[in-house]
This record gives sequence, structure tokens and C-alpha cells, in this order.
Amino acid sequence: MNESQIKINVNKQMIEIPRGKIELRDDRTKQKWTVDVETFLLSKFAVTQELYFHITGEAPSTFKGAKRPVESITWKEAVIFCNALSIKFELSPCYLFHQYSEEIKFDSKANGFRLPTEAEWEYACKAGTVGIRYGALDSIAWYKKNSDQTTHNVGDKIPNAWGLFDMLGNVWEWCSDLYDTEVYGSYRIFRGGGWCDEDRSVMATTRRRSHPLSFKIDDLGFRIARSIDK
Repeated sequence: MNESQIKINVNKQMIEIPRGKIELRDDRTKQKWTVDVETFLLSKFAVTQELYFHITGEAPSTFKGAKRPVESITWKEAVIFCNALSIKFELSPCYLFHQYSEEIKFDSKANGFRLPTEAEWEYACKAGTVGIRYGALDSIAWYKKNSDQTTHNVGDKIPNAWGLFDMLGNVWEWCSDLYDTEVYGSYRIFRGGGWCDEDRSVMATTRRRSHPLSFKIDDLGFRIARSIDK
């Protein structure tokens, strides 16, 4: 793909998610809280290995395939990709950081690509539904029972009501949020469940977290979001 094709393909994949509210919960602390979600753009697919390679020149995934989701990516590598894609699109990068620093600042005024917040992620995943999943699990997700112990091409399962594919299963997805700085420091959140998870983990409400600079695994990737200019 040349740069023009990349721009066309990425723009086609960005879906406008309407504003609304979402109630989040943390099973560890038993807390619940409500978040207002503004209208934003979210990719219908997780970032593929093909797109990741065209932007970064790197192919880190364990399970190779151009249309499979990129995985084995740290949180910081995901936001570096977001910044690089923003520059390709002549947009303002959202993340400011030094190469070896854990301190990463987010520019809320930037118009570039970014990771979704976990509130945005869960709100978009549910797409107006109220249950733990937006459909029958085997129809919407690759997980331990049906994955054959590997990732699969994005978009092969049934999407949710807003046209988003693989929000559950295939790979977990990094979100932008810190988890609990008092207990876990710089740990970041990821959502959605992956190909090797039991059904009890593949839910819209499941929250996981890990280190943003060092943690990478073969069932963890990401998808891109953008704020809408007001």
C-alpha cells in the first residue's frame, strides 16, 4: 500500500460513535462509576499486522498474517504507532514522551490518532446493549473454545450493532487509561478478551492491566480512535 491507499483505508474504517453514558465497574475494588462519553471515531477493526508494518516497518506478531491483528505489542509501542500514523495524516500527535521514560503526557487538544479510553471502549463494545456481550459468543468472538489456539483475520465474526468487529475475543486491546496509580503505578488497562481465554473472561466488562513499557503477549493488540473536532 502507498500512503494514499493507507489514508483511504484507515478513513473508511473509522466509525462515528454517538455520545452517551456508560457505567463502569471494578470487580477488585467493588466500585462502580458513570462516565459521559462524547462523540468520537473508532476503527471497526483492531490494527492489523499489514497496517502496523506499513507505518512502523516492524512485524512483532507471533501469529503471522497481514489481516490478523498485530499482537505482542506494549502499550508504549501502541501509542508510538498512533503518533506515527497521525504524522502520516498530517495531524497533531496525541502523546508526548521521552524514549525511555514512563511519563507519557496526553495532549487533549491534539486531533491525531490515539487509544480509546476504557469508557469509550466499553461503551462502543456494548453498542446500546446492556448485557455482558453484544451477541452469542461463538458468533462474535474468537476465544479458547473455537480459536484453534491462534489469532484470526479481523472481521470474520459478526460485528456489533455499530459495525465494530472483534471487540470481544481474538486479541485484548490496550486502552489509554491508567489503572490504579496508588497500587499499580503506571499500569495501563486492556479490554475485551483474547483467543486463549475461557468464555468467562470474554466479556464487555472484564478489566485487565499491566506495565506499559514491558508487558507484551501474543493475545494483546489495540485499535485506534480519534476525537472529533468541536
